[in-house]
Amino acid sequence: MPPLIKGIEEGQIRSLARFISWVENEVPGYEQILAQLHFHSTPIVGITGPPGAGKSTLINALVGSLLNQNLRVAIVAVDPSSPFNKGALMGDRLRMSEHYLHPNLFIRSMASRGSLGGLAPKIFEVCDVLRAANFDYIIIETVGVGQSEVEIAALADTTVLVLVPEAGDDIQTIKSGVMEIADIFVLNKSDREGAAIFEKNLSSLAHHYASEDWENPVVKTVAPQQIGLDQLLKQINLHRQLTHKGEKKILLLTQKAMMLIKALRTKDISLPHLASELALVANNSDFNLYRFIEKYKLD
Repeated sequence: MPPLIKGIEEGQIRSLARFISWVENEVPGYEQILAQLHFHSTPIVGITGPPGAGKSTLINALVGSLLNQNLRVAIVAVDPSSPFNKGALMGDRLRMSEHYLHPNLFIRSMASRGSLGGLAPKIFEVCDVLRAANFDYIIIETVGVGQSEVEIAALADTTVLVLVPEAGDDIQTIKSGVMEIADIFVLNKSDREGAAIFEKNLSSLAHHYASEDWENPVVKTVAPQQIGLDQLLKQINLHRQLTHKGEKKILLLTQKAMMLIKALRTKDISLPHLASELALVANNSDFNLYRFIEKYKLD
C-alpha cells in the first residue's frame, strides 16, 4: 500500500491535509488515489441556514460534546471566496478556536469559489477522503449567504437547518428553498422572544413535509449554554438509521454522480479563460451568450 494511502486510512493529519490539497488543486494522479481508497459509512451531517443563525457556534458546541465522548470528528467549513485569490475568507481556527488543537478533531476550510449551491466544488471528493480516514462524524457547514444550498442534500446523510426566532415571516421565503431538503429543524437561540410561536410554525411546516418514515423534529437549542445538544445528536442518530436506504440512497448517489460527471466534463474550462474570451466580445452589438457557448457543447 502506498504510504500516502496508508496515512489517509490511518487518519494521519499530515496525509489528510496533503491529499485534500491535491484534490482541490487537481494534482495529476489524485483521481487514481481516490479510486484505491476504502470508504467507511461515516455519517455526514450538513448544517445550513441563513446568516446570523449561529451555525458556527452550534457546531462548536456540538463538536465539544462529541469530543467529550472520545469520538473523532472532521469539520469542513465552506466559506465565501476571496474575489482576488479564490481562497476562503473566514478562518477555521478563528471560529473553532476552543477545539482546534484537539487530537480527535480535523478542520478544513474550503472556498465556495462562486458555487451557486453553497458548497465548494471539490467537497464531494474531500468528504470521501475523510470517510476513508474512518472518522465517527463528518460535519459540513455551508456558507449560508442566500444560495439555494440544495446541493447539500446530495452530500449529507442528514441535513440540519438552523433558524432563529428573529427569522419571523422570513420562514416563508426560506420554505421554498432549503426547507424541503432539511431533515432536522434547529431553533437556535430559543431563549429569545418569539421562540414559542416560531417553534409552532416550524412544527406545522414539518408536519406538512412529513414522509411515511420521518417527520422533521424541531430541536430547540441555546448553543453557548449547551442547551439542546443531546437532543440534537439523538435526532441525528435516529435519522442516520433511516438514511442510505432504498430509493433515497439511489437518488442521492445519482445526484452526486451527476455533479461529479459535470465537474469532470468541464475540468478543462476555467473561469479566467472564459472571462478573457468574454471580455473580447461581450460589448459587441451582436453579442449572444447562447451563440458564444456553442463551441463548448459536447458532441
